[in-house]
Amino acid sequence: MGGVRPTGLLRDRDGDTHAKVGYAELFFDLVFVFAITQLSHTLLEAASALDVVRTCLLFLAVWWVWIYTGWVTNWIDPERAATRLMLFALMGAGLVMSMSLPDAFGTKGLAFALAYVAMQVGRTAFMVWAIGPEQAALRLNFLRILAWLTAAGVLWISGGLAEGNTRLNLWIVAIVIEYASPLALFWTPGLGHSTPDDWQVEGEHLAERCGLFIIIALGESILVSGATFAKQSWDALHSAAFAICLLGSIAMWWVYFHVGAERGSAHITNSKDPGRIARNGYTYLHALIVGGIVLSAVSDEILLAHPDGAVSLGAGAAIIGGPALYLAGCGLFKRMSLGWFPLSHRIGLGIMAALVGLAFFVSPLVLGTAATAALILAGAWEYLSLKKVRA
Repeated sequence: MGGVRPTGLLRDRDGDTHAKVGYAELFFDLVFVFAITQLSHTLLEAASALDVVRTCLLFLAVWWVWIYTGWVTNWIDPERAATRLMLFALMGAGLVMSMSLPDAFGTKGLAFALAYVAMQVGRTAFMVWAIGPEQAALRLNFLRILAWLTAAGVLWISGGLAEGNTRLNLWIVAIVIEYASPLALFWTPGLGHSTPDDWQVEGEHLAERCGLFIIIALGESILVSGATFAKQSWDALHSAAFAICLLGSIAMWWVYFHVGAERGSAHITNSKDPGRIARNGYTYLHALIVGGIVLSAVSDEILLAHPDGAVSLGAGAAIIGGPALYLAGCGLFKRMSLGWFPLSHRIGLGIMAALVGLAFFVSPLVLGTAATAALILAGAWEYLSLKKVRA
């Protein structure tokens, strides 16, 4: 992108080096370890399809507030005192949001909504203030974003004040508005619309931020496995379940980080249109990848608590659906840099689809072992095929 002199609180863009992820950014991410744990536990305790829908909505909100903050710290310098104070304020609101998640559709709905809106609107208003006058296009872009998030914020808070299905319906409209806004290029009456040229992100930095969030999500999955296994009898059955859970986490790490993360980083860094790649690949598709990890964490807890016996509908959906969603998200993300959906991932997804027919005839441990084997096969297939290409 060439050297860009900073204005306001913006980073100093040097074309020869990429902006490294700062310690303040990593510190901010710790809040989302708690948020992901809350989401996985809430999903585990879901008693109906409606509870699952509600938890999925909350997950989309949590991901959206994190990825928008990732975009913001791609532009502004986290080493500046004002930026750090903004991140610390977001951490406080993020803790309130995370604590409210299990009862967001109960008595803590308004607390969740206020914390979420404070993060989304407050952070964006800070950016409008922080961007120097020389970056008029970027500042106008954030004014448009502020308008969209404020409109959605009214619905979030109205939903927090409402109850039952009214709250759910208002929040669904709010999240649809927020997720649709980048696709609509943040078109705003009187302000026009943004263009991908306005989103000249530092690609390698954003790729690193998203990769680190994947690590956070995988770490939460391992944490759940360890904490649950520690409470069980350390017999052969539970030990086998723990080994399968650990292998599943390792396989997910391998599928994403062996080549996908590095290739994606190179793709966005060398692209003439990094803003579009950042929107499609890192903002939208990474939600599927992280969602797959959260669902797999639920699967791990089920496997460790009940490795034998019959597979319930919810357990089967988590055990197969988690790895499948993760593999589909990784495949779609890799398609952006490859030009096609990897064959290894298609085969893995095909095996998982076949497992649906066996789900109610085997134990959770057997089903989990088969789903993990499909993940390992996909990773090994990709590794060997790429090794042959390089040779």
